[in-house]
Amino acid sequence: MKHFLNAAKLLFLDLASTLFFLVVYLLTHNTALAVGLGIAFGLVQIGSQLIRRRPVHAMEWLSLSLIIVAGIATLLTHDLRFVLFKPSVIYAIVGIVMLKRGWLNRYVPEIARTVAPDIATAVGYAWAGLMFVSAAVNAFVALTCSLETWAVAMPIYGIVSKVAVFVGGFAVLRMTVRRRLHAMPADQRDALLALDSGTATASP
Repeated sequence: MKHFLNAAKLLFLDLASTLFFLVVYLLTHNTALAVGLGIAFGLVQIGSQLIRRRPVHAMEWLSLSLIIVAGIATLLTHDLRFVLFKPSVIYAIVGIVMLKRGWLNRYVPEIARTVAPDIATAVGYAWAGLMFVSAAVNAFVALTCSLETWAVAMPIYGIVSKVAVFVGGFAVLRMTVRRRLHAMPADQRDALLALDSGTATASP
């Protein structure tokens, strides 16, 4: 679960840094100040982890590099949309990582991995699909809408879409496991349930 939570945290923090940049710009209408504080925000995120001696993952370094590159491009062209495209790049990269078959299996209970590994794989692909769709949606909104619209629409979309896939995937996986368990011979079903109960008891 640790790696899954790290990915979710990265997506949240990446959107937060972009929103921070936009809030500063909308309040001050000063591009240089917004870019400078946006880059500073990214540096503080990385610096705080280094100070606390926590590992900084490659995606976090990439996120910082992107905000610096996007910030410089914004200053040179006076086009704020360079910063708005940054989440699309992150979404696309995370989506590519999630295309690995069975990546979600390690995050589901053992009984689900045993009874419905195909469904866990399908849900994993659904998450990858969501990342690619999110990248496209973000790019479209950045190109066609105002900064104010992006600042309202993308956080709402980000939260709602991820909650929908999480809840939907969990529901489908749970229903499939229950249905397949019910269809099993009683002795096989009892053995699986006993194994799952024993794993839960042994877990800290």
